[in-house]
Amino acid sequence: MKHLSPAYFALVMATGVVSIAAWDFQLSVLAMGLFAFNLVAYAVVASLTALRAIRYPRLFFADMTDHRLGPGFFTAVAGSCILGTQFLLMAHSLAAAIVFLALGTALWVGLTYTIFTALTVKRDKPPLEKGLTGAWLIAVVATQSIAVLAALIARDWPQPLRLELNFFALSMWLWGGMFYIWIISLIFYRYTFFIFSPGDLTPPYWINMGAMAISTLAGARLVQNTPDAPFLASLLPFLKGFTVFYWATGTWWIPMLLVLGVWRHIIQRFPLRYDPLYWGAVFPLGMYTVATMQMAVALDLPFLAPLSPVVFAAALVAWTLACAGLLWELLKLVRPHEHK
Repeated sequence: MKHLSPAYFALVMATGVVSIAAWDFQLSVLAMGLFAFNLVAYAVVASLTALRAIRYPRLFFADMTDHRLGPGFFTAVAGSCILGTQFLLMAHSLAAAIVFLALGTALWVGLTYTIFTALTVKRDKPPLEKGLTGAWLIAVVATQSIAVLAALIARDWPQPLRLELNFFALSMWLWGGMFYIWIISLIFYRYTFFIFSPGDLTPPYWINMGAMAISTLAGARLVQNTPDAPFLASLLPFLKGFTVFYWATGTWWIPMLLVLGVWRHIIQRFPLRYDPLYWGAVFPLGMYTVATMQMAVALDLPFLAPLSPVVFAAALVAWTLACAGLLWELLKLVRPHEHK
């Protein structure tokens, strides 16, 4: 508990999106099994995080104002909204989805204006190459997860509040896109003009792609909502254009990240061992699967359909490996030490 990573809700994000992808492929047993797993994971991580804040408040808030660790707290927002999406799609519970949307939005407001204010006013700041990681883009994922859940809830929300909820989803979608542009510019600058060691290429750099994938999904959901929202219908070419823009950007990152992964683990022989941050690499694969499938439907692009099963298989393998790593770490914690 004392050293719990602030980014551990990435376990919920990754499990939730793989579950949703399985649901989209009509693998209902797998989807519901992962949903049940995710409920337990969310309860455990939320409880440990709350206990850590109570028992070790100094460490907790030190992490929140740390350039490398602080953005990890946004996994709580994304995890909450993705779990809310599972409740809506699989359990058909609008009430639970609304509760998680409210919780996610409240966390987003609190964390955004706490973390970024603290990082702005603190006196001792690290240099760019030490303080900036791909984990910063989790703030974008959190923003877009709110947009996705709000757009889904808007379908079942009675008028006239449906209009307001769609507008809220659109606003979060646009802000998330702007935020990505700000952060990815710094990340690309850090990539190309600073020395990059294998240890610097942490798993959350996959969020470079994942943030674009969830932005694509939010755009596809907004396009699907246009029949019930005249103001969205008036923006339809813009919505479609930016949705493809996000998808194309996310797709560009996949080969780049694979090549960098080969450089890190095969050429530089960086050891591959379990790290909670690896859940941040599982999530983008699952999200790309769901986003590509929904965009193909929303924009009537059937030729993209073969991509989703391939990436889903990779996401399932990555989730299984990360889960095995987690179980092994837990086993080492509870197993008595053997003394020679």
